[in-house]
Amino acid sequence: MRPLPPIDLHTHIAPDIAPGELQVLNAVLFAATRTLDEAEQALKRADAATIWGVGCHPGLARAQKTFTPDRFTDLINSTAYVSEIGLDGKSRIALDTQQATLASILAILQEQPRIASIHSYAATDTVLDHLEQRPIAGSVLHWWLGTPEQTRRALDLGCYFSVNAAMLRDTQLMAVLPLDRVLTETDHPFGDRASGAERRPGGVEPVEQALARAQQLQPQQVRAQVWQNLARLVSATRTGRLFPRALRTVLAATP
Repeated sequence: MRPLPPIDLHTHIAPDIAPGELQVLNAVLFAATRTLDEAEQALKRADAATIWGVGCHPGLARAQKTFTPDRFTDLINSTAYVSEIGLDGKSRIALDTQQATLASILAILQEQPRIASIHSYAATDTVLDHLEQRPIAGSVLHWWLGTPEQTRRALDLGCYFSVNAAMLRDTQLMAVLPLDRVLTETDHPFGDRASGAERRPGGVEPVEQALARAQQLQPQQVRAQVWQNLARLVSATRTGRLFPRALRTVLAATP
């Protein structure tokens, strides 16, 4: 049996990148977009191991201004992944505007579940409030910076967490994240600056190694657990049909 490839649940990639540049990475990539225009361009692709997201970044004015629920709904018909969405407490965009967009997206995802990578910088409690008011299957808190109390609240809400190299310095947070709710990410080219390894989409090996040390496991055991976590998210959101065929085969064989 071939080894499982690494999973990068949140990375940023140009939508016009050559397919060969993705294939040589030998990783399963969840590529976050920032605007609906970018998502529309990306979703025209058919990459073997890259799942392109539908995003409306809370920190980009053009993303918020051009968002419409109808267009968002139409775009997610083509993908299992929604990213990057959420709230940013440091953004120049009015929080009321961000919250209206997020509320609209969550309402759609209640009807059409997707794996949703959620930004919550400087707005952790407010994001959790929204998830409490509009519960969805498939919520993954990307680059989470919450306190242990906020983390426990997120766990109670059924959230997962995608961990990048920049998060590993917060040992208190790492100690309260159960491995069966963790996925790996790079947030390339932002979250992998502290990785100490080659910075590239899919380069989650430093995160796997750190999680393995913390859990007294081998890195391959961490990777297997991440695949199991992804399989549960796919099952909960019923999005398996939207994955590339080769990945559907791997997911079907995942315990």
